[in-house]
Amino acid sequence: MSNSHLFLKSGFPRAPLQNGLGRYVCQLQRITLKFCKNNGSSRGMRDFIENHLVDFAKENPGIVVYVKPRRHRTPVLVGEYLNGDREWLSCRNSTQDEISKWIDLLKTQNGSSSSLRLRKMWHTDVPSIQGSWTPFLLRSPDANRQTLPSTEASQPFDIPQTATEKLIELFKQQKLEEGNAGDEILEQKRAE
Repeated sequence: MSNSHLFLKSGFPRAPLQNGLGRYVCQLQRITLKFCKNNGSSRGMRDFIENHLVDFAKENPGIVVYVKPRRHRTPVLVGEYLNGDREWLSCRNSTQDEISKWIDLLKTQNGSSSSLRLRKMWHTDVPSIQGSWTPFLLRSPDANRQTLPSTEASQPFDIPQTATEKLIELFKQQKLEEGNAGDEILEQKRAE
């Protein structure tokens, strides 16, 4: 097992505040294309600048595009995001199609979230004082004292009563009413 994950920045999953609820705001603020005018490893970057850069700038007016020629250096894409993160990509010997795919990737991310080691899979800015909810939270304390297996605990709560059970219940109520009526008659005779 490698320990390369120890060198990644760690954090929690986060999203820009309610981005996309009303209007989507692209998180890429500016992109810088650094390249050499003569070097062979910058050919794909030069082709992208000649053929696709103007179209990209027209399609994405919210992204500022800088072109920076440098002598005898490898081509580089640098994306700067609204949250202050910078993403740096080497484009050595890449074709113009690969560079356009890398730019699309930078455009759809929200910073260096892809290279972030997650501490937990969830995070909240306002944690609950009461604790997290569990299925056993609002259960009756009598459930703790039951001996298991229990027939009461193993039956679902929402089974409808069958017709036979309704008839048996009505019969028992009728017997009780007849018994109470007979007791009243006996009490009247004793009182006389």
